[in-house]
Amino acid sequence: MRALITGCAGFIGSHLAQSLLVRGDSVVGIDCFNDNYGRRQKLRNLEQLSAWRSFEFVPIDLSRGQLAEITAGRDVIFHLAAEPGVRSSWGRRYGQYVQNNIVATQHLLDAIKETPEVRFVNASSSSIYGEAERVPTSEDAVPSPISPYGQTKLGAEHLCSLYRANYGVDAVSLRYFTVFGPRQRPDMAFHIFCRAAIEDRPVTVFGDGRQTRDFTYVADIVAGTVAAGEADLGDHRSFNIGGGTPASLREVLDLIEQLAGTSIDVEYLDRKDGDVKDTAADTRRARAQLGFEPATTLADGLAAELEWMQELVSSVGVLGLP
Repeated sequence: MRALITGCAGFIGSHLAQSLLVRGDSVVGIDCFNDNYGRRQKLRNLEQLSAWRSFEFVPIDLSRGQLAEITAGRDVIFHLAAEPGVRSSWGRRYGQYVQNNIVATQHLLDAIKETPEVRFVNASSSSIYGEAERVPTSEDAVPSPISPYGQTKLGAEHLCSLYRANYGVDAVSLRYFTVFGPRQRPDMAFHIFCRAAIEDRPVTVFGDGRQTRDFTYVADIVAGTVAAGEADLGDHRSFNIGGGTPASLREVLDLIEQLAGTSIDVEYLDRKDGDVKDTAADTRRARAQLGFEPATTLADGLAAELEWMQELVSSVGVLGLP
């Protein structure tokens, strides 16, 4: 496979790139190092990829740069670059979400509209469902996002559909459900919880902690994403990619305490705007067409993330909470 990965220095993108390189594929990676979190972690992710001769890195802003030359000659484009996060999508940062989630996707699709043989895999989000009427939620549920982030991710999906209908672009959207594991972004809950356990610091949880998520280990996300780049998709162009074992935040905190051999001081506050109560993925479509089978339990995945966090703290010192 000759792959292009946008957001290659990020959490999921770096894992995806590494997985493809290990199996012998060539990868061109794009990242613009936007300011949603610090460059140091992204550069550390990128450093691991740069050792491969079959990896080429191109620093470019998808929403502004010239993309035709970069996309030429690729078999699959994995579009993972985005402005992430539900809570920070309100207010003054909304323009960045529009620019990095919608405008960037449109520019990329426009660059490949004359090459319909290229598979375009768009990383979407369970946030497009909002407060789903039915949990687990299938791809046939009517999207109803309740955050600006979810709205922009749904907008990117709509662009994929538009370019497929008008130009024949071979586009598919994967709706990721709460991804966790090593290299997770610093603003994400598990990252904060693991750091708190190691650094003996308190944490804040918005909501009563009984809200549930379909937590999905990053290696399972990568497996589903690679499969979407290669599978015969037929008419289905959206797939849920979820871990299959929803759990509450209280259960997660208990597991981290057990794994770390410590206790975490937790303060529970009111739920934030845009946060949904429960998510769970109906993955029957992905299992049937992509052969998707999540293989990592929540406990094993948390153990791997905690180990990574311990190594990170040991190498760079006490990190401090955001």
